[in-house]
Amino acid sequence: MARLISWNVNGLRAVYKKGFLQWVKKESPDILCLQETKAELSQLPQDLQQIPGYHTYYSSAERKGYSGVALFSKTKPESVSYGFGVKRFDVEGRMIRADYGSYILYNVYFPNGSASSERLKYKLEFYEAFLNHIQKERDSGASIIFCGDVNTAHKEIDIARPRENEGVSGFLPVERAWIDAVVDAGYLDTFRMFELGGGHYSWWDYKTRARDRNVGWRLDYFFASEELKKKVSKAYILSGVAGSDHCPVALELID
Repeated sequence: MARLISWNVNGLRAVYKKGFLQWVKKESPDILCLQETKAELSQLPQDLQQIPGYHTYYSSAERKGYSGVALFSKTKPESVSYGFGVKRFDVEGRMIRADYGSYILYNVYFPNGSASSERLKYKLEFYEAFLNHIQKERDSGASIIFCGDVNTAHKEIDIARPRENEGVSGFLPVERAWIDAVVDAGYLDTFRMFELGGGHYSWWDYKTRARDRNVGWRLDYFFASEELKKKVSKAYILSGVAGSDHCPVALELID
């Protein structure tokens, strides 16, 4: 059994001060994927640079204090790479690819499109480039798992107030259509394999204290290519974990 956790920490140095390492020790995931780390390796405390028992990989943005992803893995992957060969995407430090033999894992912090029309365009182009990239991997025979903050709620059930947010980036029809395309291409939204009901979210707005009222969005996912379906034993949201405006999501796999 392998337990994978993905979490947008909204600043690794900030969550470190809130007991992050104690949480890792308690949960003891086999693989931990973080997004929005907002730090270069040299800026981190030594015990974050190398957590005991884990192989550690970081990808940082060229812009300081922005974006970034990290991967902690008890088992050393067969290979690790960063980005997918498109410079304007890769400079933002949004992706780590780890090959575990039976599957390739992508830890991705997808762009947010709410700042401007240019950033929405960038987000949609990133979406398209990423899906094309993993489809080439699948065409060559690889099984794929990708996780992270997708920055879009897929369906009305994945957002507390769908009507009020129809025109907001993160719930635009064009963004949601990309997740439709992911599913149509043969990737399973693993959480929805086990939970079909509403009220399950992974992000809440800090400013309005939305978490207290569970007025949230489900923005964080584990997708698995459909041939891995029999290996997926559990997928769930760790909604009780504080420290960020996102909470972690988890996937359990049968070896």
